[in-house]
Amino acid sequence: MDQGITDRLKTAILLMALAGLVTGLVLHFAGQAALANLAWTAGVVPALIALVVEILRSIGRGEVGLDIVAALSMTAALVFGETLAAAVVAVMYSGGTFLESFAEGRARREMHDLLSRVPRTATRYRNGGLEDVPLDDIAPGDRLLIRQGDVVPVDGTVASDAAFLDTSALTGESLPVRLTRGADAMSGSTNAGEVFDLTAVRRAKESTYAGIVRLVEAAQRSKAPMSRLADRWSLGFLAVTVIIAFAAWWFTNDPIRAVAVLVVATPCPLILAVPVALVAGLSRAAHFGVLIKGAGPLETMARIRTLILDKTGTLTDGRPQIVSIDSRNGMDENDILRFAAALDQASKHPVAQASVAAAKARGLALPVPSDVTEIPGEGVIGCVDGRRIIVGGNGFVAGRVGTPSADDLAVAAGSVVVAVAVDGRMAGRLVMSDPLREGAGAMLDGLRREGVERILLATGDRADVAERVTEGLGLNGVRAGLTPDQKVLLVLTERKNGPVMMVGDGVNDAPALAAADVGVAMGARGAAASAEAADVVLLVDRVDRLVPGIEIARAARRIAVESVVAGIGLSVLGMIAAAFGYLTPVEGALLQEAIDVAVILNALRALQIKPREIAAPKTQPGTLAIAE
Repeated sequence: MDQGITDRLKTAILLMALAGLVTGLVLHFAGQAALANLAWTAGVVPALIALVVEILRSIGRGEVGLDIVAALSMTAALVFGETLAAAVVAVMYSGGTFLESFAEGRARREMHDLLSRVPRTATRYRNGGLEDVPLDDIAPGDRLLIRQGDVVPVDGTVASDAAFLDTSALTGESLPVRLTRGADAMSGSTNAGEVFDLTAVRRAKESTYAGIVRLVEAAQRSKAPMSRLADRWSLGFLAVTVIIAFAAWWFTNDPIRAVAVLVVATPCPLILAVPVALVAGLSRAAHFGVLIKGAGPLETMARIRTLILDKTGTLTDGRPQIVSIDSRNGMDENDILRFAAALDQASKHPVAQASVAAAKARGLALPVPSDVTEIPGEGVIGCVDGRRIIVGGNGFVAGRVGTPSADDLAVAAGSVVVAVAVDGRMAGRLVMSDPLREGAGAMLDGLRREGVERILLATGDRADVAERVTEGLGLNGVRAGLTPDQKVLLVLTERKNGPVMMVGDGVNDAPALAAADVGVAMGARGAAASAEAADVVLLVDRVDRLVPGIEIARAARRIAVESVVAGIGLSVLGMIAAAFGYLTPVEGALLQEAIDVAVILNALRALQIKPREIAAPKTQPGTLAIAE
């Protein structure tokens, strides 16, 4: 049944039950006892019918829940003439289901906000003018106009000098991010600055935001294993309730005490607190840029004991950066970088783009190269400001300028050396490495505080590079040179130590992500295959978001369990009091209503979970090598 229709039906049943209760009270105090009983009964019948239908549906699905207790209490109250108690139970039960729907809606509000922000059209440049087109009509390479306040419709690169984007809805970042020309802009972020142009790099259905929306929808449809466990617990609680009610009737020969016992036990906090707390946890995690695909993965995250990390693009940044410039023949370092970066503008190779980014970061003006020839995997040749430039590997450049290949430069294991020649002479070399992600060390410390006992590195890179990565991090193990199936085997082997979380970003990580108890994908720049296989997607390109994600998962599960234990404990105490005659059916109904409201409000505390802030370390344990 459509969710909107279901919500309206719950509202209607609550209003009928409430109208019957109020009308009956008015008639009762007016001295019309018979009419009062009739009004109370009329208010109970719709709720009882809806309840019986739901019980039959549950039995058809093979589930036995505590709705049966509610049906028994209302039926018994009507049979034994306790129509006021039956009316209170009807209002209590219908009000509880209505409040549950309201609470889940409140918990999902941030997710609904995310969905509602999906743009439907975009403004595209065409034939010297602008046109509004549906998102499906946008193709890679289209130039789009992003006005102030617009939501970026597709993934693209900034085609203007600068752009200020608000990514808070996706990543939880409170301040807008400044992007320069050529920087990647993620769909779903909001333009918080002046108008800018965007060059589309993906179609709308393939963009980050569309993928996020699909994952959110899947998360909302999920049902947690803990909820199924609650259903199993409910059978035992149902048995205890019936036994106490029967004993109260048997030993006192007073059926009204049995009615009071049944009323106090209706409905059970198990069916209210668990889904509310876990859905609230999903919403809170999304606020911090951690998209968990369902309540099941969220609960499993709370029990993680082993973490396996991929290297390139996960523990490291995955993008090479210049760490030093070796100058030859008196050439200035900035001139070496400027000539190399100017020529590299014509190449899409990651190393070429790294030199361009480094030059722009230094404020160097980059002229447009001409007569460019790129030899794939080797290097680039062309002219910059009338001078002939060659950029590439040592052997490639040395062979074209007629000098021996120089290997005297001491570099860290796996670092990349880019040679630069100007007008037939070796000008210098750029040394590039893949740096450790900012905050990686603090993240690992935070994970250990959260109870993660084993942290391992799993990489397909060489052993010497892997050792360089782990230097100073205190990992429990390093596994290098692994193929995708060997990563899967590692995940399965580590399960003997408890639930395993695998974090990766590449296509080669997808099988291991699927095999892990919880797979986590770097969603900002990771491969689509890894995002599809994972249970959790980090929306922001920061692996340190794992810590608040696990904190939120554990806190949400703890709040759910607290609500269940407190609710059941109070209900059992109330049933015992009713069995000994200290509570009438009406008083029992009012007591249970208060218990239900209390556990739902307690479960909603998950929306206020505040994970500790992660401070970036002042120093990093070194720079890391690029995977080859």
